[in-house]
Amino acid sequence: MAVDVRPAVRRRAASPVRREPRLRRSMHLVLGLWAVLVVVPMAWTLLASFKDTAEIFGPAWTLPARLRFDNWVRAFEQAHIGTYLVNTVIVVVLSTAGTMMLGSMAAYVLARYPFRGSGAVYLLFVSGMAFPVYLALTPLFFVVRNSGSLPLIGPLIGLDTRGGLVLVYIAYSLPFTVFFLTAFFRTLPGSVAEAAFMDGASHTRVFFQVMLPMARPALTGITVFNVLGQWNQYQLPLILLSGNARDKWVLTQGIADISTATGYSADWGALFAALSMSILPMLAVYVAFHRHIQAGMTEGAVK
Repeated sequence: MAVDVRPAVRRRAASPVRREPRLRRSMHLVLGLWAVLVVVPMAWTLLASFKDTAEIFGPAWTLPARLRFDNWVRAFEQAHIGTYLVNTVIVVVLSTAGTMMLGSMAAYVLARYPFRGSGAVYLLFVSGMAFPVYLALTPLFFVVRNSGSLPLIGPLIGLDTRGGLVLVYIAYSLPFTVFFLTAFFRTLPGSVAEAAFMDGASHTRVFFQVMLPMARPALTGITVFNVLGQWNQYQLPLILLSGNARDKWVLTQGIADISTATGYSADWGALFAALSMSILPMLAVYVAFHRHIQAGMTEGAVK
């Protein structure tokens, strides 16, 4: 007696299709909850920056009686957030540029020029991602302090200097940069570089004029990640920039100082205004480059 198995086959074939919308709805629900957890504190911080102390400690989502822009003025001038903001921009721009230059060059060599010990060098870079920076704070302090005694460049890279902080930021950001870019450079077609070599291009010219433009999506994504990480760094500046160098403090140190002083002077409006000043630039950077980040990640995955 013949048994018709077609209905069972159709049920098995249709079941993944039925499960897919449920999985998609569940993922959207989780992402929606995560978005709420991120957006709500940011929105409340921005709203609190225009309130006085009584309104801040009142009902959370009531609108301020008037927009108190004087909170932003006090944070910018009296709390010196403007100076800290300029210092942060200088340090982050220099350290990100140095990280991307050195990281892309190291990743390109490790990916395209195999040599004896290249695997060990690559693992050394990758191991930096697993090493907590907090375990190295004490030796790092002494290394930077001793660097200040070097001839000529010592005063530029020692303690209480922007140069010393820039070098530490570069070292701190290199492991992830090299790890990601090495994998991306390995996916790029070698035929383009070979054609450039046949046309008489040098290795330097091939790297800067051929390979770097091809790796632009990955470079953009990693640059944004480095900017976000270095902008929000607090522990390293706290160790390398003491109270004697307040004119070189970065934004996170300035906000922490306002928070400490707030416990006595209760200037909560200025504190939330300073927090808003630190959030808005990075939010603008992400909104401007989020498509480039997604393109870099997806392109590297597809390749």
